[in-house]
Amino acid sequence: MKKLGFLFLAICLSFNTVAQNATEAKKLLDEVSTKMGAYKNMYIGFDSTLTNEEAGITNDPPIRGNITIQQEKYNLKYLGNDFVFNGKKLAVINHEEKEIAVTEGDLEEEDGFIYPSKLLTFYKEGYTFKMGKLKNSKGRKLQYVTLTPIDSSSEIIKVELAIDAKTKHIYKLIQSGANGSKTTFTINVFKSDQTISEKLFSFDKAKYQKQGYLID
Repeated sequence: MKKLGFLFLAICLSFNTVAQNATEAKKLLDEVSTKMGAYKNMYIGFDSTLTNEEAGITNDPPIRGNITIQQEKYNLKYLGNDFVFNGKKLAVINHEEKEIAVTEGDLEEEDGFIYPSKLLTFYKEGYTFKMGKLKNSKGRKLQYVTLTPIDSSSEIIKVELAIDAKTKHIYKLIQSGANGSKTTFTINVFKSDQTISEKLFSFDKAKYQKQGYLID
């Protein structure tokens, strides 16, 4: 009986430790989201890499992009496209093909991809949390948090966030896919509360029509 009692106690302590760990991780993510979300606006310059060892895929050098966020509005430049969202409509501008798609609402994550515009909010639904290791990187202390999708059929199997322990800003996002791929976003430029024009979040239809773009 004593052995069973000790076993039951050990199981309870284990569950409590896991629950406490998850609570601390969620608390940290909320703190980061609140702090970064309180800025009037943010400019984020980032590098992204995609690797898949099984498929022999790697992009080197990294692909660069940047995004300016103001509340729910944003202007994202990534993969040769401009994504302009005014809070209601999204214009995706493909400069290479000179095509533009305008849709109601924001980007959807049906493809299992976490867009930079969702950086502060994606974690709020559909994930469990676990505090990872505190690591040193080039004089910077990074607290890692691991997020695991609740949906077992998700195309994403794991997301790791590296958070600057001093500034409480997100420094890196590492997304692991079920197909063996790994996508990494590393923030190398961060500016907040800049003087910007509202035109940055507006799609000028007439301007692109003059340039011969096909608008859907």
